[in-house]
Amino acid sequence: MKPSRARFIAAANGQQTDTRPVWMMRQAGRFLPEYRAIREKVSFLELCANPELSCEVTVQPLRRFNVDAAIIFSDILVPIAKMGQELSFGKGHGPVLTPPVRTEEDASKLLRIDPSVDTAEVGETVARVRETVGDERAVIGFCGAPFTLLCYMVDGRGQKNFPETKKMLFRQPELAHQILSLVSDVLVDYLQIQIDAGADAVQIFDSWAGILAPDDFDCFAAPYATRVSNGVAKSGVPRIYFPRGVGAYLERVKSVPCEVVGIDWTQDLKTAADCLMPGRGVQGNLDPSALLGTPESLETRVRTLLSATAGRPGHIVNLGHGVIPETDFEMGRRFVDLVHEFGKG
Repeated sequence: MKPSRARFIAAANGQQTDTRPVWMMRQAGRFLPEYRAIREKVSFLELCANPELSCEVTVQPLRRFNVDAAIIFSDILVPIAKMGQELSFGKGHGPVLTPPVRTEEDASKLLRIDPSVDTAEVGETVARVRETVGDERAVIGFCGAPFTLLCYMVDGRGQKNFPETKKMLFRQPELAHQILSLVSDVLVDYLQIQIDAGADAVQIFDSWAGILAPDDFDCFAAPYATRVSNGVAKSGVPRIYFPRGVGAYLERVKSVPCEVVGIDWTQDLKTAADCLMPGRGVQGNLDPSALLGTPESLETRVRTLLSATAGRPGHIVNLGHGVIPETDFEMGRRFVDLVHEFGKG
């Protein structure tokens, strides 16, 4: 079945579609040999800063899979790196931000950037992708949610519990709110330049929301995700909020205005759909590890996934998190084709 921009947009707006749309988080890169060939020549940050190469990496999976949407190739920390911290990626570990922001003095050095100028390359990447894919596929822009970005800014790198961030929340909540407020304002403008460049939808990644207790989610995550989402509401494009790890208190996510809520693979999709639909769409939530199994087991899991939202429009099928690097791209292709084949109704 052919991919469809219109199918993705309709589902994101809760409308009935001929079959369910599908794309994969982290479909651009990681498990594709053509991506690895480019990465042998340029660093990750050089790739993010080069609109021509970023566009190429964004559209690479579209040549292999009939996904209905392309998500631009970038990183959630790109705007933060322009605000006064240095971003680096070392071999064998994730992003590192230096110096960490832990005091009032540190926070005072953060810059209120103009994303249209300071991250202009991201807008250019979206424009190039929009021109390349035309009306065949939807284009998704994205940002990190303010709380998730705060975690990296304060701890300096990915951590299991983000102890320095938690310390700030409990010892210096006013400082945390100050930083979250600044970041939120930057992110509104950052998403807007992507929308202005042609993004059909935007996704807000709250990857570390799940480290918060429910009341702390209400205090430090939801209000700022709301601020960002409301900031681009006038554009009319669908907004996808992906708060990973919050299945135990999914009901509270309803406080964040959006058209679609991303569901990670540790949550029961039918329970999530019962909680959110109608009124919100859902996105997800196949365990990425299912693509490491057999074609037969994958089909069984896809059929089970689709049955969870049968008869309810507004389901965008996706993995419950990003593609695992060891995935065979032929299994990615099979996943997409199975969704289109069995996703009617």
